[in-house]
Amino acid sequence: MSAKAPKRPAAAGGAFLAGAASRLLPPSVPLRFFGAAIVFHALGWLALLAGSPTLPRFAGGLGWTLAGLHLMTLGVLVMTAIGASLQLLPVATRQPLGSFRWPALLWWLYTPGVAVVALGMGLGAVAALAAGGAAVLTALVIYAILLARNLRGARGMPVVLAHGWTALASLVLVLASAAALVLAYAGLPTLGRTEALALHVAFAAFGFMGMLALGFSYILVPMFALARAPNERRALTSCALAALGLVLAGVAAFGAAAPALRILAILSAAVAVGLHLQLMRTALKTGMRRELGRSFRLVRIGWALLAVTLAAALALVLDAPFDGMATLFGLVLIGGWLLTFALGILQRVMPFLASMHKPPGKGPPRTPSSLTDDRPLAVHFWCHLAALALLAVAIAADSAWLAALAALVGAAGAVAFLVFFVILLRRMRRPAQAAHARNAPVA
Repeated sequence: MSAKAPKRPAAAGGAFLAGAASRLLPPSVPLRFFGAAIVFHALGWLALLAGSPTLPRFAGGLGWTLAGLHLMTLGVLVMTAIGASLQLLPVATRQPLGSFRWPALLWWLYTPGVAVVALGMGLGAVAALAAGGAAVLTALVIYAILLARNLRGARGMPVVLAHGWTALASLVLVLASAAALVLAYAGLPTLGRTEALALHVAFAAFGFMGMLALGFSYILVPMFALARAPNERRALTSCALAALGLVLAGVAAFGAAAPALRILAILSAAVAVGLHLQLMRTALKTGMRRELGRSFRLVRIGWALLAVTLAAALALVLDAPFDGMATLFGLVLIGGWLLTFALGILQRVMPFLASMHKPPGKGPPRTPSSLTDDRPLAVHFWCHLAALALLAVAIAADSAWLAALAALVGAAGAVAFLVFFVILLRRMRRPAQAAHARNAPVA
């Protein structure tokens, strides 16, 4: 064979999947995290419905709006990130995770902890908030140790490792700032609320979740598109610029030349995002699989809203004359970019992971399409986008009833996504012939 034979799939999807079966976790491990995230997704919209009177001009403080926000961040985004990293990083770094007991303990601590935190926020019960916060903090410390151990012994994929280490460093700051905020609610202030909140927002959304989202994209997008791995030098440059933006935002949190530092942080992040999106566009354009369905339409919308998020952040720093600017920024950051991206990836990853495990019986191997029911995903797609649009209008008009309508539509979409997950689990348990007979297009 010629030395110039095509290399595109082998450079990304093939290299990533080579030997992956030996490092796959039992499906119950990642799926329990993904399942909890899907349930919290529905509960988050219901909490936002309960908090709809204060949602359009939300400026912090205990209540159901804060509970809904944390059900989306801790319950959906972080839960998804934990499940994805526990599965993907051992494959990417070419080393097994080790004992499955730690992920199980992590789930049993984290899941009820998030529920108690949200309940404490919604009811204004500081004791419940502190108890749930302690469980969440303990679980995330365990996760940080697992993540650090995996990254430390990693081989290959330097781009993913760079993003992983940056996310881990961000997580440490997130935990410290979260502890400071909970202690402040309990009447034991350690760090000023303004400083702690600025650190928490920057390093939770952009640092921990953002860097994991960017890093995993370098695995998942080429793998699903059957494309070459993105240019390593440009990807590392993007990571370095994003990390610089985080450092600048961290320094700005303490007040010294804050507006100028935040503008520089946004500009650095904008260049990083521009490089990243260019690499993603190239992967999708040159990949052997061009049509990636509705799931990647959500991913592309998430990417577009990432750019909008940076524009909203700049407007916030420049004191745009709009009362709801802070709330709108939170919407495009959490609901627009991160949640839309995560839900798009989830509906592609879950059937893919499930198909890689041996089905019962002796029938043909399952395919992701045979495990996917497209109908509830179509409902979710339109409900999710409609809910985001209605929330944006509710914030602009300062309308509580529009916020309530948006939350109802979002909850309907979340229930549809839950139906998709339940059908996936049922089809996994059936013999492969039955699942194969009910083939559906991949979302």
